[in-house]
Amino acid sequence: MAERGQLPPPAKRLCCRPGYGPGCRPGQRAGGGGGPGGGALCAGPSSAAAAAFSSSSSAAAALGLLPLGKTQSPESLLDIAARRVAEKWPFQRVEERFERIPEPVQRRIVYWSFPRSEREICMYSSFNTGADDPAAAAAAVSVSSSAVSAAGGAGTAPGGAAEAAADESRLPFRRGIALLDGGCVDNVLQVGFHLSGTVTEPAMQSEPETVCNVAISFDRCKITSVTCSCGNKDIFYCAHVVALSLYRIRKPDQVKLHLPISETLFQMNRDQLQKFVQYLITVHHTEVLPTAQKLADEILSQNSEINQVHGAPDPTAGASIDDENCWHLDEEQVQEQVKIFLSQGGYHGSGKQLNLLFAKVREMLKMRDSNGARMLTLITEQFMADPRLALWRQQGTAMTDKYRQLWDELDSSNRPHRTVFTRAIEACDLHWQDSHLQHIISSDLYTNYCYHDDTENSLFDSHGWPLWHEHVPTACARVDALRSHGYPREALRLAIAIVNTLRRQQQKQLEMFRAQKKELLHKGVTSITNLEGWVGHPLDPIGTLFSSLMEACRVDDESFHGFSDFMENMGQCKSLEYQHLPAHKFLEEGESYLTLAVEVALIGLGQQRIMPDGLYAQEKVCRNEEQLISKLQEIELDDTLVKIFRKQAVFLLEAGPYSGLGEVIHRESVPMHTFAKYLFTSLLPHDAELAYKTALRAMRLLVLESTAPSGDMSRPHHIASVVPNRYPRWFTLSHIESQQCELASTMLTAAKGDVRRLETVLESIQKNIHSSSHIFKLAQDAFKIATLMDSLPDITLLKVSLELGLQVMRMTLSTLNWRRREMVRWLVTCATEVGVYALDSIMQNWFTLFTPTEATSIVATTVMSNSTIVRLHLDCHQQEKLAGSARTLALQCAMKDPQNCALSALTLCEKDHIAFETAYQIVLDAATTGMSYSQLFTIARYMEHRGYPMRAYKLATLAMTHLNLSYNQDTHPAINDVLWACALSHSLGKNELAAIIPLVVKSVKCATVLSDILRRCTLTTPGMVGLHGRRNSGKLMSLDKAPLRQLLDATIGAYINTTHSRLTHISPRHYSEFIEFLSKARETFLMAHDGHIQFTQFIDNLKQIYKGKKKLMMLVRERFG
Repeated sequence: MAERGQLPPPAKRLCCRPGYGPGCRPGQRAGGGGGPGGGALCAGPSSAAAAAFSSSSSAAAALGLLPLGKTQSPESLLDIAARRVAEKWPFQRVEERFERIPEPVQRRIVYWSFPRSEREICMYSSFNTGADDPAAAAAAVSVSSSAVSAAGGAGTAPGGAAEAAADESRLPFRRGIALLDGGCVDNVLQVGFHLSGTVTEPAMQSEPETVCNVAISFDRCKITSVTCSCGNKDIFYCAHVVALSLYRIRKPDQVKLHLPISETLFQMNRDQLQKFVQYLITVHHTEVLPTAQKLADEILSQNSEINQVHGAPDPTAGASIDDENCWHLDEEQVQEQVKIFLSQGGYHGSGKQLNLLFAKVREMLKMRDSNGARMLTLITEQFMADPRLALWRQQGTAMTDKYRQLWDELDSSNRPHRTVFTRAIEACDLHWQDSHLQHIISSDLYTNYCYHDDTENSLFDSHGWPLWHEHVPTACARVDALRSHGYPREALRLAIAIVNTLRRQQQKQLEMFRAQKKELLHKGVTSITNLEGWVGHPLDPIGTLFSSLMEACRVDDESFHGFSDFMENMGQCKSLEYQHLPAHKFLEEGESYLTLAVEVALIGLGQQRIMPDGLYAQEKVCRNEEQLISKLQEIELDDTLVKIFRKQAVFLLEAGPYSGLGEVIHRESVPMHTFAKYLFTSLLPHDAELAYKTALRAMRLLVLESTAPSGDMSRPHHIASVVPNRYPRWFTLSHIESQQCELASTMLTAAKGDVRRLETVLESIQKNIHSSSHIFKLAQDAFKIATLMDSLPDITLLKVSLELGLQVMRMTLSTLNWRRREMVRWLVTCATEVGVYALDSIMQNWFTLFTPTEATSIVATTVMSNSTIVRLHLDCHQQEKLAGSARTLALQCAMKDPQNCALSALTLCEKDHIAFETAYQIVLDAATTGMSYSQLFTIARYMEHRGYPMRAYKLATLAMTHLNLSYNQDTHPAINDVLWACALSHSLGKNELAAIIPLVVKSVKCATVLSDILRRCTLTTPGMVGLHGRRNSGKLMSLDKAPLRQLLDATIGAYINTTHSRLTHISPRHYSEFIEFLSKARETFLMAHDGHIQFTQFIDNLKQIYKGKKKLMMLVRERFG
């Protein structure tokens, strides 16, 4: 706000003091002393003028009393009058009204013209004025910092409103107080309506000490301009301006006060004036000499413009009659920072920053500061000037979607929903001339006890108290407007009338529903009396009423208009509840503003309302509901408030389609889960039956149901249900489902130990919750609550947990769920806690709960583990029964999914011969068709490990029939299995080896693998380790006879084929590797009796066929001849 080197603006009016009193010497003005200090006043008209001046202002004296509790000597009539004149009159009007104004009177007017309240200084030097929420202050600092940084201003200048630290103490107002308390303000001088001084910024780690020159102009208790040499650019005053202002407010008697400089000049003679001018030029010759010479030339020129004007400007002389009386607001900076906020990206990201600006507008309006409207205009103009609007329009983008981000809420659907533009147009037509409205807001005694009109729109209720019938959000907007513009009492009166109207309408709706209940329920009518819900509405009607009434609870009558000392009340809250109020306050006996606030909040939260369209609007519904409930949770419930809760809970349950908790609601009605959870916890200690009834009713989520109640189109406020099975676009559905889960969890926790309640809650969960993840969370919550360490397990709650877990298993059995394995393990743990019968039950019914793999690898395996047996303290009979169930499960799973369950089945059945044989037969039956070689090899290795080598051999041969290794697959994972199978066959004997070698030759084409098998078979005698560990003493097998001859020929053939294949696409860098490959091939060739001849012929063929590869063939000749 302050700019380096900027001079104060020129004076707006010309000061001229014509004529002298007859008794005064030349150069001395009438009524003044001989010098600046003044002297004896001239007799005659001037004294009479002073008396007349004082008596004309005496009527206002009574309004200037000190605040209660501050005793002081009575003020003089001069001070009383001067204080009031200083507030209301521009100084020019004072001068014109009275021909001669005594100097003491001028001094007191000038003295009282400076602002006296620190509240406005704070308002113009920070986003946040003592807010209860520290985060808001931190946000204000960060917002200001980001704006200044983006603007390229001195955002890190000491004391600037854009301090980087997100701490309330870094706000300019707090920094200014710190500078003042630290004695950093000096050289304070007040000349007329101009205050100046220096503020020393202490040295920091990286910054030296700096001295800032501050100048402030003021008029009628408002600061009209500020300058500071710190160079800070921001919307609000810098800390140095704050420090100087507070110094003048807190220490006015320590400030040197002089009359406007023109008054001092009038007291000088010619010699004094010349000396004054020459000294001034000498002290500041480098700055003012060119200007001084220019002015001298113009004054000496008779025809110059300066000589055509009577008088001369005086920047210290105060305001002229035509000057607007308002606080200084740097409009250019407001525009610039809004532009910066909008340019930082999406509007959503700038929302917090812009909201702070809007909050500042509201704060100004509440103080009846005209800058509030001006600031709002500047913000709006920047929005409308945003270049993206034109771009979107050119691109044909749906403007409603974009405007929703700019302003509070828009609706692009086909519903008869009013947009922000229609609301704005309606607001232009809004007026306050209605006589009934005027009487409501202007008097606490406006009643009509003889009024007997009991129609729907009657002006008074049965008590004779006034009612106000209007579209509820619009009516509440009036309340907000009154509060915002500094009329809290009027706002409170209208708020009470609106709440009484809502309560009367609520009772009427209940009576009407009871009269038509059978018919409406039979038709399944879902009556939506208001398409625009009050909670989540852009105008926030319920929040406005609640805040207005709660505000009345927190402040007393003396401070209700906001004139209490700001610093004494800053950050404090006087919790004064009006429990016993006179009848003219329009409240029932025993009611207070607090009870009224709570009741209207409950009415709004319980209203049945349609979920609006669009992500933004739906998020707003959830957010506003949670904000309102959060405020309600801060209130401690007493007996009076509990009665209100009971009354509203009963109404919500019985009011049918008018309530969100009625028996029948619209399919797309906003769910009541969050609200019902609050009602439940509030009512539970006082009326458990009502608490559960309310919460259970709220559990439903019809938008996820396949059908919904039909509507009744015979009346305009009845909406037909959407087509069954249509899934509306609820963007906040996941959040809503989580709130539904929270409500259910809260009830489960409260119902611990109560069998009937737990069963009821369980039924509600199973009926209404459709998300498996949320049901699983509830199951886990119930399990934790049931098995708390400080008490015995609650078996009923454990069963509830198990039932929910079983439901999750059934829901996720045929769908993909990444948490499925975790869910299965948890269910087995839960069933273990419930008891052996639960484990037995889940195994007998496994096919409805688990996949075959889960049932064998997790469920049955865990049940059969030693830890489970120890945990359950099972005897032999119980162990055998569980084992029997596990074996039956395993065999069933192996039949259904042998590929994945056969091995587990064999493991589980190995202690029972019949079951084991059955499982083995299942494997054999599936081996030819449904199982892969890897699965069969795995089971074969298991069989060998368990001491069944022949069965292992059988399975290995079956596996070999499914295998196919090509010539270049020398790193295939099945190679180890092939080598193992051949080793197993070799160990069993010649016949087994002879049987498997044809399978190997058929399945394996890789030369290196075949040569490895061949080499191993020639190292030892077949059957060296027999079936029972007997050692055989047979001879080594001959390579010239079967079966090794067949294997040798296949190996040589594989080397020949592989060689030709590799030479087809060989590159020079692989030549050396190829030569090594031929060396290995020669080793295999030489194992045959005529191998040397075969290899030589093979090499000669290569030389002939691939003679074009000269370098390679040269290498072949060098190695092999």
